[in-house]
Amino acid sequence: MSYVEHLRELHGLAVVDFPPPGGERDLPEAGAVAWRLSVNPYDRDSKEDFGELWDRFLDSVDPAGVRALVVGQWGEVYDNDSGVVVRRIVAARDRLTGLRAVFIGDLEMEEAEISWIQQSDVTPVLDAYPLLEELGVRGGSGLRFPAVRHERLRTLSFEAGGLPGEVVRGVAASELPALEYLEMWFGVEEYGGDATVADLAPVLGGGRFPALHHLGLRNSEIQDEIAAAVASAPVVAQLRSLDLSLGVLTDEGLTALLDGQPLTHLTWLDLHHNFVSDAVAQRTRDALEAAGVEVDLSGTGEEWEDDGVVHRFTAVAE
Repeated sequence: MSYVEHLRELHGLAVVDFPPPGGERDLPEAGAVAWRLSVNPYDRDSKEDFGELWDRFLDSVDPAGVRALVVGQWGEVYDNDSGVVVRRIVAARDRLTGLRAVFIGDLEMEEAEISWIQQSDVTPVLDAYPLLEELGVRGGSGLRFPAVRHERLRTLSFEAGGLPGEVVRGVAASELPALEYLEMWFGVEEYGGDATVADLAPVLGGGRFPALHHLGLRNSEIQDEIAAAVASAPVVAQLRSLDLSLGVLTDEGLTALLDGQPLTHLTWLDLHHNFVSDAVAQRTRDALEAAGVEVDLSGTGEEWEDDGVVHRFTAVAE
C-alpha cells in the first residue's frame, strides 16, 4: 500500500478539487468543502500557473467563507519551493478571514516523491492567521519551522521521508497552548532526517503542550530509541492515543515500551508497519487489549540481509 496519498478530508470537510478554467459554475458553498488547489506543469492543455489559479479561486468563491485549504502541486515542486504558496496565503489574510485549516504539499508519488517536494518556512502562515486551528505539511526538504507562539492551533502534522532536526527543535520550543494533536514523520538520515531523541526532550517532558492528547512519532529509523524514550516520558500520562507506526520498531523498542510506565489509559496504540516478533506482539496484545486499548500491530516492514547484516526500512523515505 502507499502511505502517501491525496487527502480526502481536512478539518472535517471533504476535499474537493477547484476546477480548471471554465468549470467554475455550480461550485459548492465556500465553507462546505476543503478546497484543493493544484496545477500540473506538464499538462500541455493548461497554461495556468499557481498564481493565476490562486487569483481565479479567490475571484470564484467567497473568500471569507473558505474554512479549509489543501495545496497540491504549485509547479515543478523540486525546483520551486513552497514559498510561493506561503506568500499567497499570507497576502490573502484580509480576505480569507474564515480560514481554519491549511495543508501544503498534497502530492502523491506519481506527481513527486516526497523527498523531491521543496518546502520553505511555513510559520508565516501561523503568524498571518491567529485563528488557524490546523496546519499540515508534506515534504521535509528545505522545510523550516522556527519556534512560534500561536494561541489557537490544535493540530500540527509533518509528513516527511526526512524531517530536519531543526524543525523538530522548532516545534519543541514553540508555545502552542491549544495543541491537541501532534504528528511528525522522521524519515531517514539519507533524505535529511537528522532529528534525534534529544530534540524531542521538551515534548516528551510534558507541560510544553498542556492540551496534547495525541502524539505521533512515526516513520523513523530510530523507532526503537524513540519507543524507549517514550517508555518513561511524562507526556504519556496526558495522552489518549500514541502512534509509533511506519518505522523500524523491533522487539527491543517495543519491550522497552511495555516495561515502562503503564499504557492502559490509552484508547489507541498504533504500531503498524513493524519488525516485531509474534511473541512480543502477543505480549503487547495481552497486556493492553484486556484493558480496552485498541492496538494495531499489522503489517511487517521490508527488510533484507546482506553479508549477515539485516537492513530494515521505514515505510516512507524517498
